[in-house]
Amino acid sequence: QVQLVESGGGLVQPGGSLRLSCAASGSIFSISAMDWYRQAPGKQRELVAVITSGGSTNYADSVKGRFTISRDNAKNTVYLQMNSLKPEDTAVYYCHVQILPRTYWGQGTQVTVSS
Repeated sequence: QVQLVESGGGLVQPGGSLRLSCAASGSIFSISAMDWYRQAPGKQRELVAVITSGGSTNYADSVKGRFTISRDNAKNTVYLQMNSLKPEDTAVYYCHVQILPRTYWGQGTQVTVSS
């Protein structure tokens, strides 16, 4: 069994920064891709950023240049550094981890960008 524990969400003013963390624990042999998704009220869940086991990254156009995804393989942890936050970044953020042949979701952490 694998568990994902997210942390780091909260309330921040526009232009501020937050760092999300997602730690995987349990029966883990090898983690492949690790992703962050988000879901705003009334909208579909969308992919924000992905990092492969080799460290390659990709980002949604809406967050390019502002968000940075990284991972610590020794800690089975993925991070999302979010800078220059905008009100439209307000959403519940979910980590998503591929431990083949299955994938796992975190419980979600609320990020609210408001003055």
